[in-house]
Amino acid sequence: MQGFNMGRYVPPDHEGLISGNALQNKNRSHKPLTVRFEMPYPIWCATCPKPTLIPQGVRFNAQKTKTGNYYHSTPIFSFTIKHTICSGIIIIQTDPKNTDYKIISGARRQTLSSEGIQTPREQQESKATAISLLEKTILDRESHFNSSLRIEELKQETNKHWDDPYEQNARLRKAFRVGRHDREKQAATAQNLQDRMSLGIDLLPETKEDAQRAALVDFAPTTAADSSSTDRRVLAKPLFDGKNNDNSKEKKNKKMLKSAIATQKLKANLVSEIVSNTRAARDPFLDFGNTASRSAGGGGGGLLPGLKKRKRALDDKDVRETTISSLELEKEEQGLPPTTAAGRPHPPLALVNYNSDSD
Repeated sequence: MQGFNMGRYVPPDHEGLISGNALQNKNRSHKPLTVRFEMPYPIWCATCPKPTLIPQGVRFNAQKTKTGNYYHSTPIFSFTIKHTICSGIIIIQTDPKNTDYKIISGARRQTLSSEGIQTPREQQESKATAISLLEKTILDRESHFNSSLRIEELKQETNKHWDDPYEQNARLRKAFRVGRHDREKQAATAQNLQDRMSLGIDLLPETKEDAQRAALVDFAPTTAADSSSTDRRVLAKPLFDGKNNDNSKEKKNKKMLKSAIATQKLKANLVSEIVSNTRAARDPFLDFGNTASRSAGGGGGGLLPGLKKRKRALDDKDVRETTISSLELEKEEQGLPPTTAAGRPHPPLALVNYNSDSD
């Protein structure tokens, strides 16, 4: 694409004063300039035998000529077009005074007036409409007057209350201060619950219905004492039980009465509980979280975290006597004669004497 004045040299002293054609001494055309003219508004053609409307926006090839000036500087142009249907000539001229186009000859402008001839009914409706508009205007004025009075009253009331802003601010802060600590406590509790349960939602304040529903939920009673006693029973049992003894006990239980079986189970539970209590009191490595039972059994209070204490060596005599008594009770239940001191087997000692590396 060739740019503007590309390849055409114009000397600086002639730039803007003489055109390129005049500078090159070319033949100047004296014919009127032909332009593309678009109809600015609809017109009626005066040359056609029947009334023909030329709509707005129709384009014609028009001859553009300068006919004068308006106020010494604004030129006035006239456009001569030819109607293609009847070959009539239409002349339209610019009107800079009214910023419009006016028809000189060959056509007339279409009148686009919205006001037409009204019927009697339309005249009555227009009169009624005028009266209603007047009444509405009067009502609007009264409403505006009443609203103005109300606005003035509100302004006076506001100015009356806020003459002393410090006093009003202190009153508002005092009203907000009531229950502030409770709200902060509830917010901290809700935040703690969200952190512990990994909740990504906002918790609403607690209500009475929530408390009633929570009170209806019942959990199984599990205490630290029950769990510690269960752990002691499990630890008191031997690691490897003999299957032959179980079979013999089952055969013997079949021949015994229910009362005898219940008595036997009671004795066995008593023996196992005694052994477990003794072991829990003697073994320093068994800690069930019950410091009171440890101190009552002679084990002393719990150690502070981060401190080490030298474990005292247990007396083998105390452990041996406890295990022998438990074995004698088991033999009495099975109906076996007690063993002598010479033929007494060596009881399995509990692994209680564990020394730490620091010892």
